[in-house]
Amino acid sequence: MIGSAIAGWIGSKIDRWDGEGGTLGAIAGVASWQVAKKVVPAVVLLGTAALGARYLAKRFGSSD
Repeated sequence: MIGSAIAGWIGSKIDRWDGEGGTLGAIAGVASWQVAKKVVPAVVLLGTAALGARYLAKRFGSSD
């Protein structure tokens, strides 16, 4: 909840630079925060799995 409020506030401040208002920026900030909360952990997990698979393939896959 606090993260969404902060993201909305930051988005609003960024959108006000054009002088039109900040509602759309606040909505975009909250939406990007909601997406980032789901995507970033998944990317970290997939990246760790890929690095682990590469390490194991080098360690046990080739005997040269």
